[in-house]
Amino acid sequence: MTAIVAGTAAAPPTATRRPRGGLIRAVLHNRKAMLGAGLLLLFILLAAFPGLFVPGAHHDPQAIGDLPLQHPSGQHWLGTTGLGQDVYAQLIYSTRESLVIAVVAGLGATILSVIIGVSAAYLGGFADDGLSMLTDIFLVLPTFPLIIVLATYAGKGNLTVIIIVLILTGWSYGARQMRAQALSLRNRDFLESARVRGERRSYIIVVEVLPTMISLIVANFLGAALYSVLTAAGLQFLGLGDPNSLSWGTMLYWAQNQGALVNGLPAWALSPGLAVALLGVSFALLNYAFDEISNPALRPVRRRRARSATS
Repeated sequence: MTAIVAGTAAAPPTATRRPRGGLIRAVLHNRKAMLGAGLLLLFILLAAFPGLFVPGAHHDPQAIGDLPLQHPSGQHWLGTTGLGQDVYAQLIYSTRESLVIAVVAGLGATILSVIIGVSAAYLGGFADDGLSMLTDIFLVLPTFPLIIVLATYAGKGNLTVIIIVLILTGWSYGARQMRAQALSLRNRDFLESARVRGERRSYIIVVEVLPTMISLIVANFLGAALYSVLTAAGLQFLGLGDPNSLSWGTMLYWAQNQGALVNGLPAWALSPGLAVALLGVSFALLNYAFDEISNPALRPVRRRRARSATS
């Protein structure tokens, strides 16, 4: 009996990992995720194949027509601009740039968040202190005024500059979340096992830590993409983007400059704003869904509500 107890006590602790393969199942059973994914898929199709959604007569959204400031009709579904350009064609073709800004800036901010947040938590010591101080500085900076200053002086109208500015101002909140999550994983059994095996720090972070944070990383990307699309539209509306580009923010800029509402053309002014809002809603719904999936504290609440509703 004593030998059995001693053998049991001497056995090394088994590494516990978060079960994989359940993320897709959780997404498919989440209504917010499915609705957000449906909206996002629609925008992806519009961005990838805009010609399929625009009548053949208006395949060139920048073509100057002979009927400026026309009301919606069978020929021009959302009317025309002050130069006679078809508003509906511009709305569809503007999806691509707006979606590219959201995805590229969101992805860049997420990568920066993961690198800084996870590195700070795992390395600890002076590295943690320095990276945490850098994160805190960016968190307290007045973001939108800083974006306006950077976009103005770094290169007005340059899409690359706008994306870089959005990345530099959009990573700090996600880095704080990544650090907190990585700290909670730092002393888990499977990480201790990797250290005992002599694995390198880079291997432990990439292969052992990051896979357990996939849902949080996805939620952080969606939040950064939402921030990027709204902020970029605001910058372009203020005239800090390229006025000749095709994007929803630029459409809002020209609609305001050419008096769309004054001339009785609400469709010209409201349609790009509605498109920005719907794209933002798709990212927000997916963000809320992945936040529920990655936060275990929200799951019992949903179960209790479901039980109380059925009883």
